[in-house]
Amino acid sequence: MGKTNCEDCAYYAYDELCDCMFCSIDLDEDEAEKFLRGDFSHCPYYRSGDEYAIVRKQN
Repeated sequence: MGKTNCEDCAYYAYDELCDCMFCSIDLDEDEAEKFLRGDFSHCPYYRSGDEYAIVRKQN
């Protein structure tokens, strides 16, 4: 199961024009509807935004 915490995701980005955070993955219409309804039990696109995770694994 993937995580659902968008704040930790590498695809969660800030948009200066609307002064808001958003998911930068290009979702199709069905996926966007599931996301907006909160029907995702886990996000299939989640990728950790922690740049240091790889370094910690190497040590």
